[in-house]
Amino acid sequence: MDKRSAIVVGAGIVGLATARALALKGFSVKVFERTHKAVGASIRNFGMIWPIGQPAGKLYDRAIKSRNIWKKIGDEANIDYSTSGSLHVAYHTDEWQVLQELYEAFKKEGRDVHLLNKESIAKKSEAVVQQNLLGGLFSNEELIVDPRQAIYAMPEYLSEKFGVEFYWGKCVTYISDQTIYIGNEEEHEADLIFICNGADFETLYPEEFDKFPFTKCKLQMLRLAAQPDEWLIGPALCGGLSLVHYKSFAAAQSLPLLKKRYETEMSDYLEWGIHVMVSQNAKGELTVGDSHEYGMTHDPFDKDFINKMILDYLKKFAQLKDWTLLETWNGIYPKLTDGETDLFFSPEPGVHIINGVGGAGMTLSFGLTEELVEKF
Repeated sequence: MDKRSAIVVGAGIVGLATARALALKGFSVKVFERTHKAVGASIRNFGMIWPIGQPAGKLYDRAIKSRNIWKKIGDEANIDYSTSGSLHVAYHTDEWQVLQELYEAFKKEGRDVHLLNKESIAKKSEAVVQQNLLGGLFSNEELIVDPRQAIYAMPEYLSEKFGVEFYWGKCVTYISDQTIYIGNEEEHEADLIFICNGADFETLYPEEFDKFPFTKCKLQMLRLAAQPDEWLIGPALCGGLSLVHYKSFAAAQSLPLLKKRYETEMSDYLEWGIHVMVSQNAKGELTVGDSHEYGMTHDPFDKDFINKMILDYLKKFAQLKDWTLLETWNGIYPKLTDGETDLFFSPEPGVHIINGVGGAGMTLSFGLTEELVEKF
């Protein structure tokens, strides 16, 4: 019996994860990407697979599943990854109170977290500023990849392991009757079509996307030079501002009081959605960010004052060997404004759209797409 066939539109992380899930389910898979390599939000992020940011239940379980898949792929495809975990640090009593409450809540949920004092943090990371440090929350569950390496290596891996076919520089402009059309000259049929189009709401089914509460988030990020003598920062480091960013941290009863102080003392940071984290890739380079601006159309330019605010805050909790700035960039990803964390719908028979994972694509996509494809 012939294999069922599937087409995936988009070769970002959601598209790649969908292609993998379909191949595991026994489909023959073709992936069509409008650009000649992935250039969108999937390569413009920290590379953090971040279970600690996901609330207990479905999303946390999905994040852990995705992390385990990342490790498997990393081992099989020779993609660098680090299991160094994450470390949130506190320099104010209210931040320390929140971290202690999170430790109690996360331990009850069965997470691999540890409350560290100043001395223990110094052993865990030489990069953490010691002056006025009260303590930190270390999580052993986070994984770090370099998204540029990982996203570029994965198509070859999927091709070799599962026979997935990739078509680059092919913009799908129309879909009808389980057939995709590339301009007026090329068409391909499949039993199922999955559209993983990220922030492009304009090319395919724009009238359908208009029905959903979408916005687009622009973030700014920076990369610093490889640290000398192969010096490592250890876990990914996070300042106090990150505590008001992730939904999972709402488990801390004192969080509203912390946020109130930030609204008074750091309103400019909250206005631009800035919270600051730093991760390190296998080359020793540091990825730093980020900010969050919302709207359907963004200017293409980086705001220098935002980058300066990010670095200024980073210096409050991180002491690096080399602060040389290599590059800055921005990325744009779609986000649902109704609190939902993903969108899966069918605009016509045989066609399905996967979108709306927000800034958690690296963390959730593998687990999410396995769940969705299981239905077919």
